[in-house]
Amino acid sequence: MKRHAGVAVLALIAIVPLFAQVPKGWMLRVDRSTEASDPDAPGPIKLVTTASGFHVTTPQAAVFWNAANTATGNYTLKGTFKLMKSTGYLEYYGLIFGGSNLAAAGQEYLYFVITDDGTWLVKRRTGSSTQEVSDKTSSSAVKKPDANGSCTNALEVRVMADKIDFVVNGTVVKSLPRTGPAAKTDGIYGLRINHHLDVEVDGLGVSKNPA
Repeated sequence: MKRHAGVAVLALIAIVPLFAQVPKGWMLRVDRSTEASDPDAPGPIKLVTTASGFHVTTPQAAVFWNAANTATGNYTLKGTFKLMKSTGYLEYYGLIFGGSNLAAAGQEYLYFVITDDGTWLVKRRTGSSTQEVSDKTSSSAVKKPDANGSCTNALEVRVMADKIDFVVNGTVVKSLPRTGPAAKTDGIYGLRINHHLDVEVDGLGVSKNPA
C-alpha cells in the first residue's frame, strides 16, 4: 500500500476524463505509485456498471465515490468483492466510509480492505498521509484466491454508538472503539481498489442500525 494521494483538484479534473471511465455521478481519485519496485500498469481505469453492481479495473490505484452516497449515525455498510483473477500482487481492495473533501487536498476517509494472502487492515487517510487504525492482520474469514485465481469476500462495516465492527463473510474480525482515528464515521462511502486489480463489486449500500 505504498501510495501517495496528493493529486491536486485541477489535475484530477483535467486527467480523469482522459484515461478513466466511470458512471454518471461517480468520481475517482487516482493514487499513483511512486515506488520503482511497485510500478503502476498502463491502461485506463474503469468503473463499469453491471446488473447488481460494478466491474472495476485499476491499472493504477483509485478511490471511487458518488457524492450522493452518504451515511450518518449508526449504520451498516456492505459490499461483496469478487477478485476476478489474482495477479500475484498483494494489493488491497474494499470499502471507504466517513469520507469528506475527497477531490481536494484535505481528503479524509477511513478504509477497510483485504488482499490475496488472507489479511485485512483498517486505515485513515488524511490529506496525503495515512494512519494505522488496525494493522494488517491475518484471518481465516478472508477467502484466498482458488486455483483459478478468484475469490469472493463480503465486507461489512457496522457503525454503532460506541464501537465499529469490521466483518468479513459474516465473521467479526475486529471491534474498535469509536474514538480517536475511528471517531469520524459520518460522510461519503465508496470503494478503494489498489493497482493491478480486476474486481467485481455487488450490493454496495448502507442500512440504518438501531440507535
